[in-house]
Amino acid sequence: MAVTTLSSRELNQDVTHAKKASKHGPVIITDRGKPAHVLLSFEDYQRLTKQRRNIADALTMPDAADIAFDPPKAIIKAKPADLT
Repeated sequence: MAVTTLSSRELNQDVTHAKKASKHGPVIITDRGKPAHVLLSFEDYQRLTKQRRNIADALTMPDAADIAFDPPKAIIKAKPADLT
């Protein structure tokens, strides 16, 4: 995977180049020499965003029974109120 770095000015002058470069890897766009944005292909974006799951999504998966989940039992003790 090739990483391409372009300044904001270079991006504005040749958007087509940036789009083509994003097919081979991320394109880092800099502002005043510092990384500010990343241009990705849509396929890379989808791949990155689909990997993130929350616990509710993970537990609704068909193979959720294969996930070991044995939390410790919560012990809650009531304390008398101090009204002094």
